[in-house]
Amino acid sequence: MKIKDTEIKIVQGDITTLKIDAIVNAANNQLVMGGGVAGAIKRKGGKIIEEEAVKKGPIKIGEAIFSSAGNLPSKYVIHAATMGMDCKTDEIKIRDAARNTLKVAEELKIKSLAFTALGCGVGGFEYLASAKIIAQEILKHLRQTKSSLKEIIFCLYDKEAFAIFNKGVMGYLEYVTQKLQAGPFTTVDAIIEINGGIVIIKRSNPPFGWALPGGFVDYRESLEDAITREAKEETGLDLEELRQFHTYSNPTRDPRFHTIGTVFIAKGKGKPKAGDDAAGLNIVKIEELEKLDFAFDHKEIIKDYIKYKQG
Repeated sequence: MKIKDTEIKIVQGDITTLKIDAIVNAANNQLVMGGGVAGAIKRKGGKIIEEEAVKKGPIKIGEAIFSSAGNLPSKYVIHAATMGMDCKTDEIKIRDAARNTLKVAEELKIKSLAFTALGCGVGGFEYLASAKIIAQEILKHLRQTKSSLKEIIFCLYDKEAFAIFNKGVMGYLEYVTQKLQAGPFTTVDAIIEINGGIVIIKRSNPPFGWALPGGFVDYRESLEDAITREAKEETGLDLEELRQFHTYSNPTRDPRFHTIGTVFIAKGKGKPKAGDDAAGLNIVKIEELEKLDFAFDHKEIIKDYIKYKQG
C-alpha cells in the first residue's frame, strides 16, 4: 500500500540480503552487536559495521545512528537503540527508536529502508505491539514530512513473525488511511456574544444559509485553537471567556459527510467583519435567531443555546 509517495511492504526473508539503501538494526545503546539480527548483520557484513557504530556510541536509548553496511548489499545500517545492556525494552523506547530511525533516513536522503521487528528479539517485546508502534511512527512521519523515502519494507525472518506483522502493519494502516480518513470529521463552531447579540455568517459555499462561525479542526490542532483561528478568519474577532457548550454528533447533521462538532460560547472582542469565505455577517438578537434559516444543525444548536440562557 502507499502513503503519499511511499510504498509500504511486508516481506519474509533475511534482511541482510536486501539490496536497498538502508537496513535497521535493533541495537543496544552501546552499539555492540551480539546475537540475533545484529549478530547476523555483523557476520555477513563484517566487523567494520560494529566498529563504525561503536565509535559513535554510546547513545541514549531511543536514539539512532548510522554506519556503512560493510559487505552487505545495502548502503547503510541504521542502528536504533531499543534497549540498554540489560536487554529491557518497552513501548516508549521502541517508539523513540523508530522515530529517530526515520529522522536518520531523511538526513541520509535515502529512498529505501527496511525495518525488522524492533525489540522482539532479546528484548522479548510482542510482535503485534512492535508492528503497530512502528506503523504508527511511519504514518505520522510521512504525514508530517516531505520524505525522500519511496519504499519502506518490514522484513521478518520467520513465518510467524511475518504473519503477525503483515496483519498488524497493513491492517492498522488500512484502517487509519481508508476507514478513519472517510470520517467522521472533527469540526468546531462558536456562539460569539457581542453587543447584546450573536454573530452569524452567511455561507458563500454549499450548504447555503446562515451559520455559526466555525470549520474543520486541522491536524495537530486543539479544539480551542481551531475555533479561535476560525472565528478570526470568518469574523475578524478575538475570543474571550471561551468555554465548551456541547458536542453534536448526529451522522446527518452535515449533508456533505459525517461530522462531529463541538460548539463553544465566547465573548467577541474587536470589530466584526466578514471573512473572505463568508458572503456576509450579522449580529442578531437572541429573540430573533429562531426566525432565520440555518445551515447544518445550527437551528437546533441555537434552540439549545436559548434554553441554556433561559436557565
